[in-house]
Amino acid sequence: MKVILSQDVKGTGKKGDLVNVSDGFARNYLFPRKLAVEASAQALSEKSNRESAAAFRLAEEKAAAEAKKAKIHGKTIKIIGKAGQSGKLFGSITPKEIVEVLRTQYGLELDKKKVTLHSDIKTFGTFSCEVKLYTGIVAEVTIEVVKE
Repeated sequence: MKVILSQDVKGTGKKGDLVNVSDGFARNYLFPRKLAVEASAQALSEKSNRESAAAFRLAEEKAAAEAKKAKIHGKTIKIIGKAGQSGKLFGSITPKEIVEVLRTQYGLELDKKKVTLHSDIKTFGTFSCEVKLYTGIVAEVTIEVVKE
C-alpha cells in the first residue's frame, strides 16, 4: 500500500515521503497513530501543492535577498565615533551599530549575527565587512568611521 508519511517514521521514511508499506503495517500502526495517510489522488495533489508552495516561498526569499544585495553591495556607510584626546575610539564599532545604520539609511531589517567584520574596529578609518543575506548571497559593505 502506498502512503504519504505525516511524520518521520524510523526505518520507513521522512515526513512528506511517498512510501510503499505492507497493508497491515499501514492499517495497524501508521493510520491509528496518524503517522501517515493513504496515497489517494487528493492526498497526492495536496502533497504536490505543498511542495510547490514551499519552492515558491524559497524563490521569493532568494529574490528578496538579491534585491537587498543590489541595494547595499559596494556601498560605503559612515559611522560617527566618539574618541578621547589620543584619537582612539571609546570602545569599538560593533555589528549592532552597523545594522542600525543600515536600517536607518537603507531601510533593511537585518540580524546583527549576519554581519561579519574582518577585524575589530577600534580606530578611525575605512573597514570592510560582509553581510550575509541568504545562503550563498553575501554583500560587501565598506564602513567609514569618522570623528564626531
